[in-house]
Parts: sequence; structure tokens; C-alpha cells
Amino acid sequence: MKNLVLAMAAVSTLGLAACSKKAPEELPPPPQQTTPAPTTGPTGPAAAAPGTQAHFVEAMRGQDTIYFDTDKYDIDSQDQAALRAQAQYMAQYAQIRATVEGHADERGTRDYNLALGERRANAAKNYLVSLGVPANRVTTVSYGKERPKAIGSDQAAYAQNRRAVTVIIN
Repeated sequence: MKNLVLAMAAVSTLGLAACSKKAPEELPPPPQQTTPAPTTGPTGPAAAAPGTQAHFVEAMRGQDTIYFDTDKYDIDSQDQAALRAQAQYMAQYAQIRATVEGHADERGTRDYNLALGERRANAAKNYLVSLGVPANRVTTVSYGKERPKAIGSDQAAYAQNRRAVTVIIN
């Protein structure tokens, strides 16, 4: 019996030794250094590619987002100007699609804020469609109070979180 145990231990040791990793005889070459894309062009910072989210944000200069009053989803004159700029951009780049994200501040229940965010997103979409943007190029989503822009429980944070944001999707 003792011999059997010793034999099993020897076989196990040999088996484990056979599985041990050995250093390779030749190491692979070091990774090649890649040259990063230039971050500046001849006239300054490299511009974002037309029709992308980055280009849209640059072109809109803050007009990619519209803001609402408490418990409201109506489009005021300032919102109309921003949405006109968005519609013009979308007319210029007919291949792009967009999602309008509806948001709410932290006050109210989750369900109430999801419904309010949906009404805000739909109000923005409907206005874009009324300006000639095909409805099949714009989708909506509501995040309610789940994705705040500003953290805080004061009027300044609430005002930043009551919004609809247009995001370009390719």
C-alpha cells in the first residue's frame, strides 16, 4: 500500500512537471511604436468628421440641448431656434440619424420622470419633424432622472437636468 502511494505521488509530480511553463527560447519582438494621428492641422485643432456626433456638437455650439421649465415639455422660442439649427444640420447631412434623449430632474417618482422625459423627447422630435426632418430619422428615449447632467438638489442643478438632448447616431 505504501508503494502504491509513493508511486501515485511520483506520477503526480512528473505530471505536474510536464505541465510547467518554460521560458521561450526566443522572445517576440517588442510592440511597434505607432505614430498617433495628428491632433492639429495646419490651421489649428483637427476638425471632427462631418456627420459625426463630435461635429454635430461643434456645429451646434450648445444648441444640441434644449431646456424645460418644471413639469413642462413645451417648446419655447429659444428651443425653437435650437431645433431649427438641428434641423438644418440634419438636412445638410441626409445620411445621419438622431436620437432625442428626454431627461428630468430628481424630483418626482421614477415613473413620473420617465413619462415626463418621454414627453420632452417627443416634443423635440415632433418639432424637428415639423421642420422637415423625416420622422424615420429621429428616435426618442427617456432617461427620466437616471442620467443627470448636474449633481445636486438645488434649482441650478434641477434647471440643467430638465432637458432634451439630440445625439447623432451613424
